[in-house]
Amino acid sequence: MKRNENIVLLSKDHHFGLLCAWKINKGLKDGISPERIATFVKFYWENNQCKHFEEEERYLFPYIDNGLTRQALAEHQQMREMVEVIINQHDTEVLALFAELLKRHIRYEERELFPYMEAHLSDDTLAEIGRNLGASHHTERDDYDDPFWL
Repeated sequence: MKRNENIVLLSKDHHFGLLCAWKINKGLKDGISPERIATFVKFYWENNQCKHFEEEERYLFPYIDNGLTRQALAEHQQMREMVEVIINQHDTEVLALFAELLKRHIRYEERELFPYMEAHLSDDTLAEIGRNLGASHHTERDDYDDPFWL
């Protein structure tokens, strides 16, 4: 699906989010210690996902206030809480649930929320979003030094 050029940066981030979920699941499947996986989640969260959520919440969601954005915000909050548990308790069940929710959330945004916004926001509004994202978008870090998923 072709994404509007003004929000394509967020869609590119989603690729890395799906990769994060895959790495967590691969580690769990391969019997990697939950502490190692939790350390990766902490790295990924602090360097990528947290910033991505902040950008969506600051630059994208304020333009539409309906059930679609409220669902995305609720999922953001749920994942924030899960990350705290993962970091502090290294719980394999929460790791698996986090990976599943992250994957489902990204698919929801790509298949439902973003297309809705593209269809309902004006070209001027989308351009404003694009300018704001372009001025402050974080660069995804993919330099984690313990590739347990290989």
